[in-house]
Amino acid sequence: SLVKGLENLVADLEANHGEMVVRLADESAFELGGNIATTPGEVVYRNRMMELIQYAPATEEVYATPVVIFPPWINKFYILDLKTQNSLIKWITDQGYTLFVVSWVNPDASFAETGMDEYVEDGFLAAFREIKAITGQKQVNAVGYCIAGTTLHMVLSLLKKRGDKTVKSATFFTALTDFGEQGEFTPFLQDDFIDGIEQEVAAQGLMRSFIMSRTMSFLRSNDLVYTPAVKSYMMGETPPAFDLLYWNGDGSNLPGKMAMQYLRGLCQRNEFVTTGFPLLGETVHVSDVDVPITAVTCQSDHIAAWKDCYRGFRQTGSKDRTFILSESGHIAGIVNPPSKKKYGHYTNSDHTQAAEDWLEGATYHEGSWWPLWEKWLRKRSGKKVDAREPGDSEHPSLGSAPGTYVRRKASL
Repeated sequence: SLVKGLENLVADLEANHGEMVVRLADESAFELGGNIATTPGEVVYRNRMMELIQYAPATEEVYATPVVIFPPWINKFYILDLKTQNSLIKWITDQGYTLFVVSWVNPDASFAETGMDEYVEDGFLAAFREIKAITGQKQVNAVGYCIAGTTLHMVLSLLKKRGDKTVKSATFFTALTDFGEQGEFTPFLQDDFIDGIEQEVAAQGLMRSFIMSRTMSFLRSNDLVYTPAVKSYMMGETPPAFDLLYWNGDGSNLPGKMAMQYLRGLCQRNEFVTTGFPLLGETVHVSDVDVPITAVTCQSDHIAAWKDCYRGFRQTGSKDRTFILSESGHIAGIVNPPSKKKYGHYTNSDHTQAAEDWLEGATYHEGSWWPLWEKWLRKRSGKKVDAREPGDSEHPSLGSAPGTYVRRKASL
């Protein structure tokens, strides 16, 4: 076991160019587009920042208003399409929606000066523009997960200032906007740590994927560092063929400029809910958000604590808003299909209360929140129209889902 364990240790060091990153899953067991990320669709648009995937319809008719999901660019989008049994992407198409998903580029050092402006202009706004052109609709229903949910809030503020009504409704999965209380992240958001990140970014042009991955792992060190290390390096065991852990290890780099804007402007100075955050020539603020919104949070989330999400949710200007608290954590609480009947969720329409009082007065529902959200979404999706095949004459297929950007591995 020790000989095999030493072989595993050397293999991990070689795979990560000498950096100590414990491999959590057997990478040879998975193939993108083969046994994970298999929902049929086509890449219908590509630019420097993202590929836009339109998924094939699963019903003869679809709701008129299309749906677009913006996943976090820290990890790959296929967490929402691991396998058919728990794929939110497949489930949404099965309910009769035209679904688009953004697959973000995995940046290299040439993206060093890419900031939040580029993610918004060439990501969010470009996706809205192309989706409207393909579907002939004037509005879309948008979904943002984690950091993309934070950014979607800022985009909604920007559109409000521009008088642009493109977004009909917005849904946020585990999205922070108020970073006033940092919880378990407090040690990682102090100046000594962020100063070190800034030096790294200056030298590399990037916040390299393994740094973010290692930071997140140490928040759950027994599960994601020490136990896997003991099993692999001391007991000589092969990492398991577990799709979720494979995805967890398939991270993305962050452009240097964007990483520092996020860490300094949002996390440390909390500008979006205080003085305002500078974006594309405007100063955006959470109170500008006034479209119908739903926020989905997770009770044991160690990355975006639900009470912190709730605090930011209450500061929006939306009159039509819904807050859902799912059981479980940052991933399992979101990837929670109805067929599993595993984790329940809480709802309470009274958002005037503090978080603890909101939960005490909430109604508990067994099973997934997906059907409740879909019922909410349906009311904001218009009439039924004939199903749309991906793309059009101006947007020919650039390749089948899951596309090419998702296959790029993070550089070290």
